[in-house]
Amino acid sequence: MILYLISILMLVAIAGIAALGLNLQWGLSGLVNFGLFGFYMLAAYAYAQFTQFGWNPWLALLAAVALTMMANALISLISVRLSEDYLAIVTLGFAECLKLVAIHEEWLTRGSLGIANIHRPVAGDGTLLAVTLTSLAAVFLLFEVLARAPLGRTARALRDDPLVAATLGKNVLALRLRLFALGGGAIGLAGCLHAIYYQYIDPTQFGPIITAYAFMGVIIGGRGSNRGVLLSAFTVVLLLEGTRFLNDYVAWLTPSQLASLRLMLIGLGLILALIYKPAGLVAEYRLKAGRSSGTA
Repeated sequence: MILYLISILMLVAIAGIAALGLNLQWGLSGLVNFGLFGFYMLAAYAYAQFTQFGWNPWLALLAAVALTMMANALISLISVRLSEDYLAIVTLGFAECLKLVAIHEEWLTRGSLGIANIHRPVAGDGTLLAVTLTSLAAVFLLFEVLARAPLGRTARALRDDPLVAATLGKNVLALRLRLFALGGGAIGLAGCLHAIYYQYIDPTQFGPIITAYAFMGVIIGGRGSNRGVLLSAFTVVLLLEGTRFLNDYVAWLTPSQLASLRLMLIGLGLILALIYKPAGLVAEYRLKAGRSSGTA
């Protein structure tokens, strides 16, 4: 039971970190990243390879996160003239290319065999959980400070109307690169923690479903709201995992029927959440200007 709870909390924390990264990119800045799973996979493979080469695990983690940030900045740079929809296509295409490399370049990634015995920076699942939860708290606090800082207000201006932001003298290109890279760093951290926790990775573990879960967390939590994303990460993972126990109550169903029922219940829960909370569980932070008490 303890191991199962640790597993659930690890999944929640990793999903929360990835969703916070997407929230900075898309929720706060309006930069759509349909290729999130590719950057997530890039970090996981980079960490695994660096540790296989004998690097210190902590150094490998930092290097993998830095590499993911650079990849995000590069994609943002080459797509600087593209609108929101086309940026989504570029990121998705980049992610699919990375997955093809992971599958076919066996000399680098071991292909479908995957990479096993990935080294951990700490010993024991409990200690790793503490490190992961600390990482989640650090990312949340950093992004919450950014959301309330002038950079966060400028990011919302970029999201709402890039032309107006540029007219007001903001360097849209530099801002776009910085925000996409920062969000990519959080996504890369989540990918590294995935590899560290499972200690084995292969291409089948990474697909668009990871991106879907992250978008699900941002939409349900509230676009632009870091607190909402944290709450939705718990909600989504608990909904996904809680439905696994349906077999205890509907034992007469076949495994395929049970799987279909589980997906229906998950979908119904998400639909109800969007119906009753269309703006998300928690509204995003907005700076409020106080009214003057003086009289004319």
